This record gives sequence, C-alpha cells and structure tokens, in this order.
Amino acid sequence: MFKRLRADIRAAKLNDPAARSKFEIWLTYSGVKALSWHRWAHFLYKIKLKLLARWTSQFAKWLTGIEIHPAAKIAGGVFIDHGAGVVIGETAEIEEGVVIYQGVTLGGTGKEKGKRHPTIKKGAMISAGAKILGGFTVGEYAKIGAGAVVLKEVPPYATVVGVPGIVVRINGEKISDLEQEKRDPLHEEICHLREKLFGLEKRLEEMEKEKLKGNGNENL
Repeated sequence: MFKRLRADIRAAKLNDPAARSKFEIWLTYSGVKALSWHRWAHFLYKIKLKLLARWTSQFAKWLTGIEIHPAAKIAGGVFIDHGAGVVIGETAEIEEGVVIYQGVTLGGTGKEKGKRHPTIKKGAMISAGAKILGGFTVGEYAKIGAGAVVLKEVPPYATVVGVPGIVVRINGEKISDLEQEKRDPLHEEICHLREKLFGLEKRLEEMEKEKLKGNGNENL
C-alpha cells in the first residue's frame, strides 16, 4: 500500500507543474488522498468486509469529492488532478501512468452484469468532463478530449474527441478515413428537415396550381 502511495505521489509530481514538494502533495492533493483511501477500501472489499469497504469509499467521497467503488482495480502511479466530480465504477481497471482530470466518469451504460466499466491502459490521459461508458478498453497512451463521450473501444495512441467520441488522430497523425471526422449528426438532421420542407413547399405549390386551374374551368 505504501509502495503505491509513493508511486501516486511521484505521478503527481511528474504531471503537475504546480507541485512543489512530495510532502505538500501528500498533505493537500485530493486525488492522492482519494487513492490512498481507495487502497484501504479495496483491501477491505477483498477480505469480504464489503459494507465497511463501501462506508470507507463513501467517507472518502465526502472528504475528497471523488467517488471510487472499492472493487475497482487501480495500479500505483495514477494521477487524479483536482478530482472534483470524478466517478470510477465497480469493474473499472486503471493501469499505471494514467492521468484523470476533474469531472471524469468511468461508468457503465445500464444494468448489465459482469465487466461493465472501462479498462484504462498505461499512460492514457482523460481530460476534464469526459465520460467513458462501457466494458471496453482505452488503449495505451490514448488521449480523451474534454467533454467527450466515449462508447466504444479506443486504440493505443489515439486521440478521441466529440459526442459521441470519434478517433481523430493516431500517433499524432490524422487518420486516413476522414469521413467519421467530418460526420456531424446535427448537420445531417438539419439537411434532412430542409429536404422535407422543400418537398412540402413543392407539393403545396402544385395544389395551389390545381386549385387555380379548377377555378378557371368553373368560370368557363
């Protein structure tokens, strides 16, 4: 447990330019505190003291603003920056070197059983407000953009943005298939409605012409 705590502190020192000392990190960083409480809650959960484990996780949530289910598996060397509003689900797995910012959710998509929360591989970065929902894997050193909603697997070294999230870069280069990058569901819906409106206007003009033609025949 202390080995992982030291790894968490090193990760904070490495990823936060505002960090001045390891002692300051241990004393004041909510992400480090939340992970420390989680290590204890996870231990209690493994030895079948599940109620006490849940109480511990809820106390840590009250203390830090970060909610981590005691069954979640989190390696040492993870950095939760600021952390307010972070939620990590029961079957989530997070490997070393992952950076998580405030407002992130590692959640599920419903009441399915089994593996229903994501696995975050080594070195991935999840930006503020991102939602990763489902039992899939986010690959090594992937980057999830702020506010993205990710619903399917992310390959290693990929960059994902948008709602729903799409892969726009791999290894820093734009992917060759740009069709998904350009696809805008809202724009498509507007185009569909515009075509429907044009069709209705055309039909209305035809009905008016038929009506005028009928009135002309009556006058004769």
